[in-house]
Amino acid sequence: MKVTMTLSRYMARTYVMNMLFLLFALLGVIYLFDTVELIRRASKSDSVPLGLVLQMGLLKLPEVGQILFPFAVLFSAMLTFWQFNRHSELVVLRSSGFSVWQFLMPVVAVALCVGFLQVGVVNPVGSLLVEKYERLEKEYLEKQDSQIALFKEGLWLRQSTDGHILEGEDDVQKGYVILHARKVKPPHWGLSQVSVFYFGQNDAFRMRVDAKSASLEPGRWVFQDVAIHRPGFMKISKPETVLPTTLTIEDIEESFSSAETVAFWALPGHIETLEQTGFDASRLRVYFHSLLSQPLFFVAMVLLAASVSIRPPRMGGGLMLFAVGVFIGFVVFFVSSYLQALGSSNQIPPILAAWSPSIVCFLYGVSAMIHLEDG
Repeated sequence: MKVTMTLSRYMARTYVMNMLFLLFALLGVIYLFDTVELIRRASKSDSVPLGLVLQMGLLKLPEVGQILFPFAVLFSAMLTFWQFNRHSELVVLRSSGFSVWQFLMPVVAVALCVGFLQVGVVNPVGSLLVEKYERLEKEYLEKQDSQIALFKEGLWLRQSTDGHILEGEDDVQKGYVILHARKVKPPHWGLSQVSVFYFGQNDAFRMRVDAKSASLEPGRWVFQDVAIHRPGFMKISKPETVLPTTLTIEDIEESFSSAETVAFWALPGHIETLEQTGFDASRLRVYFHSLLSQPLFFVAMVLLAASVSIRPPRMGGGLMLFAVGVFIGFVVFFVSSYLQALGSSNQIPPILAAWSPSIVCFLYGVSAMIHLEDG
């Protein structure tokens, strides 16, 4: 029993060290290229300091890291088993009566724990950092000042006012508006029960516009059946009024489809809110179930790595192993992305799209291990 525990700790420690090495190496390369790209984009503006660019590169790393995690799990497992095989440690273990499952379990346990850690800790923290990155990107690189939020009470939107709303209201032109709609009707973005609050400089309230309905047209919001309320003035009714805007339907839909900015624990509530408001939450459902399947997916990556790494070593085995690993990673990534795209477009159920790669890879890995053990 003591020998088994010592062996398990040794194999788990080796695997963890290899995984950390590969993960940080990949993140370092990605950070370098992302920072260079951010510097290029920031060079078009004089108001973006270098320190902010470096900070934005770091804020973006968790999003990239979650994409790289399966590859790090796969390649580090292949490297670990290849090292054991190269030093004949696996041969010694097999000749000592250890089954393939006994020396596989420590690595599988580490992969399972990493999967739970990635879903429960890394993803929520990463979503906060990515949200901050996107906010800085819009403010400094894309020069967008519009903010959009969706709650159970409806849609909230904030934007600056770049055109005359009412004659003589020059102060409003330099301020901002907050738009609230209780009901939204995609895909053409018809709003109902709309209230628009106009603010001038120094957050001074200027007026409120209530509209029965509104629609987003190129370059403007159009409000129908309007009632205008201004402090110190009587209510003014109009059949229609407009609000200039730079927003497009694509901008608004993209702000809701960015699943990476929503933490794992907040996804169920966010999905419910989207569906109650009338939006299609298929993409978020696929993303949620793909996160749920991550622990099983990581275990499957270890089994796939073992199926090609614990065979007897041959000449040129390292290069061949690397080629096989790249091929497996590419195929799994391509198939997973394709199925998730099908699920997001409602061509297949979201659960099937998210769980199929994990289950298929797991079953294949188990069958390969059984065949290897019997052989």
